[in-house]
Amino acid sequence: MTDLFSDAYALAQDAADPLSTLRAQFHVPRHGDGEQAYFCGNSLGLQPRGARAAIDEVMDKWAREAVEGHFREPAPWMPYHALVRDGLAAVVGAQPAEVVAMNSLTANLHLMLVSFYRPTRERPAILMEAGAFPSDRYALESQIRFHGFDPTTDLIELQPDEPEGTLSMAAIARAIAQHGPRLALVLWPGVQYRTGQAFDLAEIARLAHAAGAVAGFDLAHAVGNLPLQLHDADADFAVWCHYKYMNAGPGAVGGCFVHARHARSERPRFAGWWGHDQASRFRMGPAFVPTPGADGWQLSNPPILGLAPLRASLQLFARAGGMEALRARSLRLTGYLEALIRERLADTLQIATPHEPERRGAQLSLRVAGGRERGRALFEHLAGLGILGDWREPDVIRISPAPLYNSHADILRFARAVAAWRD
Repeated sequence: MTDLFSDAYALAQDAADPLSTLRAQFHVPRHGDGEQAYFCGNSLGLQPRGARAAIDEVMDKWAREAVEGHFREPAPWMPYHALVRDGLAAVVGAQPAEVVAMNSLTANLHLMLVSFYRPTRERPAILMEAGAFPSDRYALESQIRFHGFDPTTDLIELQPDEPEGTLSMAAIARAIAQHGPRLALVLWPGVQYRTGQAFDLAEIARLAHAAGAVAGFDLAHAVGNLPLQLHDADADFAVWCHYKYMNAGPGAVGGCFVHARHARSERPRFAGWWGHDQASRFRMGPAFVPTPGADGWQLSNPPILGLAPLRASLQLFARAGGMEALRARSLRLTGYLEALIRERLADTLQIATPHEPERRGAQLSLRVAGGRERGRALFEHLAGLGILGDWREPDVIRISPAPLYNSHADILRFARAVAAWRD
């Protein structure tokens, strides 16, 4: 019988997978004489080795050309954000004109809400999941108050209906049907940050639209993790960050999607010079004429130094063969992690993330038998061994095998360390 806990099995799986070689394109933090087993790509992705060269290219251009760097090839700065457009569109399943890299996630969420949350007395409500990442809740609550409505009645937070704190599609459908006449917006995650549960964006968008509401998505934990088809899913808008699975660095520039049907939207928006129509931008006229597509929501010129690492990372996504290939590898890695836990660690680790592969991404959220203090003790023990996951209150250890750089050997190292701690 195959021994999943053997070095031979883990090493053979890695050797047979051509995408395993991509690990060499990243800086993996050191621990002692070796590398960490790093499972925090859902919090901060590792640095691509090409990121420094991409930044140095900008720095050298600045030194040589100063202001002329905005216009001179290669990679002039005026259209620099366009250099990541096709790569981002491929990652999120969009038309190139539907995506833009700008600002940060919550700033982009507010900009989208200005345009897409248009409450009325009859329809003031927003539906979100209970236990959402706090920044989303803060943004939605503040927008409701800004428009003169009351979050205690108009921010509807759907409670989990499944045993491990996850949400069924049936519960989401019931909530949209129940509150439909009052809903202005459904704002939903692509992947719930604490449980790791993935959602059917197309179905949620369909249900929201059928109820007369806008469908928007926070894809912080989904972009670079799952194959997305934002255009075909009919999302109205989506926002995300690039510092997690997209490996663009701490505080990296964020991303935004606006569906093509809104490309020439007359919805109100906060305007800035960089969102003005490119053909007439330098005429410096007083009237704002938005650039068609997602670019029209830009306010200011893009951060060139911030975009450079994203360019380097997107090259690796392309080199991997795109999200479908990475998803296939991710299924193997996370499936291996689940199998090891269920085979020998079920008395110690409880998996809170759905079992069905289509309902999760790379992350497994784990609770340790014995409660929070024991869980925290295991987390600290693993960190001391160079096995780095992350902790989310009140009692969850998140372990996320990122397919660009994690390996079966990493996962085996984690499982063996848990077994030794338990015994």
